[in-house]
Amino acid sequence: MESAAPDPLVRPLAARPAHGDGGALGKTGFAWAVFEWARNPYYILIVIYIFAPYFARDIIGADLLASGELDHLAPNAAKASANAQGQATIASVTKWAGLIAALTAPFLGAALDRGGRLKPILAIFLGTITLCSAMLWFAEPGGRGLSVPVIMALLVAAYVTFTYSEVTHNSMLSVAGSPGRLAMISGLGLALGNLASSLIFIGLAVLFVLPGLIGWPFAEPQFGVDLAKFEHARLAGPICAVWLAGFSIVFFLNAKDPGTPGASWPLAFRDGARSVMQTLREAAKYRELMKFLLARMFYADGMAAALALGAVYVALFLEWNFLEMLCYAIFASVFAFLGGIIGGWLESKIGVKRALALEIVAIVLVGLFQLSITQQSLFLGLVENRVIWDSLIFETLSDLVYLASVSIGAMTITASISSGRTMLVALAPPGRSGEFFGLYAIAGTITVWMGPLLVEYFTLWSDSQRIGMLSINLLFFIGLGFLLTVRMPQRSA
Repeated sequence: MESAAPDPLVRPLAARPAHGDGGALGKTGFAWAVFEWARNPYYILIVIYIFAPYFARDIIGADLLASGELDHLAPNAAKASANAQGQATIASVTKWAGLIAALTAPFLGAALDRGGRLKPILAIFLGTITLCSAMLWFAEPGGRGLSVPVIMALLVAAYVTFTYSEVTHNSMLSVAGSPGRLAMISGLGLALGNLASSLIFIGLAVLFVLPGLIGWPFAEPQFGVDLAKFEHARLAGPICAVWLAGFSIVFFLNAKDPGTPGASWPLAFRDGARSVMQTLREAAKYRELMKFLLARMFYADGMAAALALGAVYVALFLEWNFLEMLCYAIFASVFAFLGGIIGGWLESKIGVKRALALEIVAIVLVGLFQLSITQQSLFLGLVENRVIWDSLIFETLSDLVYLASVSIGAMTITASISSGRTMLVALAPPGRSGEFFGLYAIAGTITVWMGPLLVEYFTLWSDSQRIGMLSINLLFFIGLGFLLTVRMPQRSA
């Protein structure tokens, strides 16, 4: 169990509040949670569901096909090669952004524990995300608008500052409410972030996609949006920018700032860097926390790979169209909203460590179930697939069953993110949550290559996409093994 004695690496000037007051619906707790309502749609729309696939398929892949470089290949082979290049480009963005964040986030976090007010620093990060997001409107196919390197630079800059904003925001969780209510505050934040994304997805479908496909509920896409120019995908950037700038005001007006007015930031960064290096040298002093970070390194990488490659599985085996993928995103976001609420409740009932372990097990079971579904059959061939109805979306039994399983997956993944944050707060030494949230960020990014590498190796070895996807579970099992060895403080077990 970690000692609660004052840490000698925290300067006396940091007469900071150890905790806040109130719960998820209190003034400061709700303000902390609203931050994720404002910011998280960027990650969900741009990084996961809308812009990244558009960039990979309709800019990188389409431009490569149009260039004639693949004309010597058969049409299917050329398309596969173009798609691979698009995915490689997105992987490159993630790789460089993850590397930059991994090497710098812990030092930022340590400085946050020692510096001045955090809100001005956070405003700089949010301003960068807002600007980069708005500029994505100019990312057009065919060499028009921004060049590919500029688009990649914007995505890297936004990804890195998103991580920085996450470290800063997480370091403020301990003062957002009373210690016993932090789980619900954390869960509410994730729930609101997913609810906001759901509303934006619905807006995109109703205003642009459905009118363009079937002339309903409007005769044509609103505001002159042209689907042929991919304006519905490009518009996600400006929408997220306006959403972030507008709704973050509530956070800045009401959230509690644990920073010390007048503290020197240069001194904070210098002391913070020394603290991080000493922490790494003296890891044995923080054995339980380090074991948790090691567990997160594996299970978070498995989760990231499952999310990214799960979409590939859907596209490959079930052949869902753009509207189906949009509905899938809405459906997942709604249940992810519920997962944020349920996760906080579960932590309060059985303890954060047990809750996180249960959530990881549920993620694995849902993933195994989904791998049993193809266009031909369900349950590894035990049930034959069939057409249920004639509609624009989700016509077959496989479609509907897979979609139903997404509800449990979305809830447990969101709940596990909430539980991970709460567990770090419980384990971190007093006054140093920012530094350890920086290390927490590293644990989620430093091994981003591991999941894709496993999938690639096992797919080539077995010549089976499903066995390749199955290999991701190795990461979950290793992470779960480390997690079960962590000894929690009595109050948090």
